[in-house]
Amino acid sequence: MYALLPATALAAIPSPPANGVNLGPVRLHVYGLMIALGIVGAVWLAQRRWHLVGGAPGTMAGLAIWGVPGGLIGARIYSLATSWQVDTGGSVIQAFEIWHGGLGIWGGVLGGVALGLVGARRRRLPLAPLLDAVAPAIPLGQAIGRWGNFFNQELYGRPSNLPWAVRIDHPVGYPPGTTFQPTFLYESIWDLGTVLAVIWIGRRFRIRRGYLFAVYAALYTPGRFWIEYLRIDTAHRFFGLRLNDWSSILVFAVAVALLVLRGRPKPGDELVGDPLRSPGDTPAGEEAPAPDAAGGGGPPAGERTVHTVSSHAGEERAPTRNGELDLEQHD
Repeated sequence: MYALLPATALAAIPSPPANGVNLGPVRLHVYGLMIALGIVGAVWLAQRRWHLVGGAPGTMAGLAIWGVPGGLIGARIYSLATSWQVDTGGSVIQAFEIWHGGLGIWGGVLGGVALGLVGARRRRLPLAPLLDAVAPAIPLGQAIGRWGNFFNQELYGRPSNLPWAVRIDHPVGYPPGTTFQPTFLYESIWDLGTVLAVIWIGRRFRIRRGYLFAVYAALYTPGRFWIEYLRIDTAHRFFGLRLNDWSSILVFAVAVALLVLRGRPKPGDELVGDPLRSPGDTPAGEEAPAPDAAGGGGPPAGERTVHTVSSHAGEERAPTRNGELDLEQHD
């Protein structure tokens, strides 16, 4: 007896015949390859954005040495904590077999950002512009890595006969070849849209530096909530919703609250996209020290002249009215 009536689409996305290749005694799992490609894509985009604000070459690759292990460990711990039986079948050894899947995005983001910031502090890098740089890079990595679920034939949605449904060879509780909602594809598309939206918002609106990461979280979570609603794999439920649905609600609420309460720039605040300041530069909106009484035309010895932070158009930014978030577009 099958759990639901099977769905068979006339046209469907075929599942890959294998999820890896053998290279001698070593098996290369495509799931791991897609995760690795996602990391490369995320580091590339983060470094590109870091360079645009004046950051040094190679910075993000150096931070990835901290962030990537933190992300993988955090993602696995989160998945094991929420789906132990599904991920391991009760075997402790299988808890370490991450190539079979079982990585939770919320643990990955938390662990990756936490250890990445530890690495940044050790290198004395400013944290706020780093968060802005990685804000669109993380969903790019997610968009690429999500295709690992396609090769593993896992985490699909409800049975469907849509022309873009994915055919699963041996689904649990359904006949072989049943077609399902391709949630991996939906999330990949949503993540790519999040990348573009975060970059656009960072360029067009005045947001306090460091809070573009909250924009990413606020944009990603509605899509994740919808995709979780479609999935049929085993998950803990509370009040009718999957655990990851509740996680999405919580992260969305916190992200919006941060943007409203803390993301509004005040006079003198640095904004998303502003060039990095050198040590000793006067913050934007403040005046440089007056010439000394001895008649010198420059600042006192040991002090720096003001370097006004400019906008993306190359013009000086005026202080924001009453410290509110200025949603006027700028070029």
